[in-house]
Amino acid sequence: MRLSDVPGLTQLALALVLTVSFLPMAGAQELQDQAIERRVNELLGQMTLEEKVGQLNLVSHGPPLRWEDISEGKAGAVLNFNSAQDVARAQALVRQSRLKIPLLFGLDVLHGFRTQFPLPLGEAAAFSPRVSRFASERAAREASYVGVNWTFAPMADLSRDSRWGRIVEGFGEDPTLGAALTAARVEGFRKGGLAAAAKHFAGYGAPQGGRDYDTTYIPRAEMYDTYLPPFRAAVEAGTASFMAAFNALNGEPSTANPWLLTDVLRTQWGFDGFVTSDWVGIGELINHGIAADGAEAARKAILAGVDMDMMGQLYIKHLPDEVRAGRVPESVIDESVRRVLRTKFRLGLFDRPDIDSSRVDSEFPSREARQAAREVARETFVLLQNRDDVLPIPSKVRSIAVVGPLADAAQDQMGPHAARGHKEDSVTILEGIRHHAQNAGIAVRHAPACDLFCRNTDALPAALEAARQSDFVIAVFGEPQELSGEAASRAHLELNGKQIEVLEELAKTGKPVALVIMGGRPQVLGPVADRIPSILMVWYPGTEAGPAVADVLFGDVNPSGKLPLTWPRATGQLPFYYNRLPSSRPTLPNNRFTLNYIDEAITPLYPFGWGLSYTHFAYSDAKIATQQLDEGQALEVSVTVKNTGARDGQEVVQLYTRDPVASRSRPLRELKAFEKIALKAGETKQVTLRVPVESLGFHLDDGTYTVEAGTIQVFVGGSSLAESVGEAEITKTFRIPPMERRASVSTGVAQ
Repeated sequence: MRLSDVPGLTQLALALVLTVSFLPMAGAQELQDQAIERRVNELLGQMTLEEKVGQLNLVSHGPPLRWEDISEGKAGAVLNFNSAQDVARAQALVRQSRLKIPLLFGLDVLHGFRTQFPLPLGEAAAFSPRVSRFASERAAREASYVGVNWTFAPMADLSRDSRWGRIVEGFGEDPTLGAALTAARVEGFRKGGLAAAAKHFAGYGAPQGGRDYDTTYIPRAEMYDTYLPPFRAAVEAGTASFMAAFNALNGEPSTANPWLLTDVLRTQWGFDGFVTSDWVGIGELINHGIAADGAEAARKAILAGVDMDMMGQLYIKHLPDEVRAGRVPESVIDESVRRVLRTKFRLGLFDRPDIDSSRVDSEFPSREARQAAREVARETFVLLQNRDDVLPIPSKVRSIAVVGPLADAAQDQMGPHAARGHKEDSVTILEGIRHHAQNAGIAVRHAPACDLFCRNTDALPAALEAARQSDFVIAVFGEPQELSGEAASRAHLELNGKQIEVLEELAKTGKPVALVIMGGRPQVLGPVADRIPSILMVWYPGTEAGPAVADVLFGDVNPSGKLPLTWPRATGQLPFYYNRLPSSRPTLPNNRFTLNYIDEAITPLYPFGWGLSYTHFAYSDAKIATQQLDEGQALEVSVTVKNTGARDGQEVVQLYTRDPVASRSRPLRELKAFEKIALKAGETKQVTLRVPVESLGFHLDDGTYTVEAGTIQVFVGGSSLAESVGEAEITKTFRIPPMERRASVSTGVAQ
């Protein structure tokens, strides 16, 4: 299609588009935006009310989709189209429509399309925006190859409760880490050819009892400080759209919440893309008890700021009548359609040729894609403990027993929401170990010990015999993928089935045992943490799980992942997070009347930011550049890090702060900056971390950001247990209104 063929494109607008390339960058962008707005308004002026509402209808492949709806202009976007043949068919029908407005083709591309990368929570353990950007770009390239142009990702929901199954789709418990990685994923998706939909807006990750879809209660100041920063980072990174959450927030469902969708998102942050509901989310306003029927649900959602109805068909069924009855102004419909059309023009969909229907996703995973997945996966593994340096596997080992049902679980290692992932593409952990061992002349025995969910242990005797006959045992256990993801909330986080029993029996053999945990959340390990000396968390590693895990187990790659969330000792500790507020009665040993449990330690099993290496890193000479800080300046901290071991490795240098005396109680520690560095054995580097003063404050309930005069305590190290390096003084108090916030939460993060 030529530009001059686009409906509603005048010669003036065409001239504006063509002039863009001859102007300085800032002026060119402004002129391009003006040209797009002209095109949007002229096209909108040609549309009937029914055609406008059609642009707000998002329907899935399969029922209830009628293919003729596309040619009749009754669909603005579709989802679950994942083949070039179906995309081409839909695009041909668009050409038959009156206005020929292109479709958005949406799909959940969360951690890969055909080639599967680690799940986002695992990706977060890399503590690397570069890795997140790279993985998202690779996934987007594969999806866009077959015509997908929109992904329902990244999930920017912060969560402090591992009972919630969808924690696996996010970046953990910390707003600074979450904001940095959300922005990186938006940028990576865009570079690879996909528009992003940041989800789920907002508060979805804090449901009561960890129960998916349950209500959330979060004070507004806490929303601004903790749960909204990743979403704001998505706006700043250029996300095309947002998805409203299922949950009710403080009694007001997000799908009909004007404070979230209009006041915060549009007015305060200036977002001018569009918002879609989640699957049938508008119709579920009836279940929430705030709408009597579909018409009222549609009316409340559109007036609150939801532009597109996913699979509810309530907009297309009711909004024309609501407009004609005067209950919904047509100007509201126009503004929603304007947002959708603006996005389509920005993405260049009007000017893009239709997809080549001969393309197939079996082009992937290519050799290059496999290498990328392998490199990303091994950045994400977290060495939780390694007593007596059990790992890496010693060179003297001549035989290995690989025990556990997840060692050879091609489907499960991809994790939930695997898009077009095929288990046949997966290289399992067992296969990876066998390949590596074969090259080294090491014998490998495999014994699953139990079924996938470890309910039946009839095969345990054979596994124990394999362990006794081997020099080394690799036990691969954890969560089958069915126990993680959406609708997979758990009341008990202990290793499911009889896994603990199996692991204790393996420990009794006296052979060195390394436990590899696969799963989408921390598992309650109980006695396993004491009985098994070495534990490696690999999350759901994706297509190249086997080679990546083998690289780390055999020491070809040094583990460098850090926990993006707090690992509890017991389910009853949840919700559990490092950046909690101080208690009036801080924990004291042997004092019952302080912050404590009477039946469990108050501390986590492994803290936020934790992760060991096969080498060791020493921190020294930490210095705060300027003790007195004023508005517009930055807290700058330098520290020397030395690799004191014999192996090359990577370390994540983390900077935390605390405001010990403020007008509101402030967290005991807050991550404000981090940088992942590579150090050769014996090498020393000086790292400088910088945090704008404008990021050292907190929000009030109305969204005002306050930075108060007073002392800021500073900590630097390799986890949230970082040691104190001194104090700085903010010299004066200042406030930033909601629409004038200047600091970005990701400013202190190395890219």
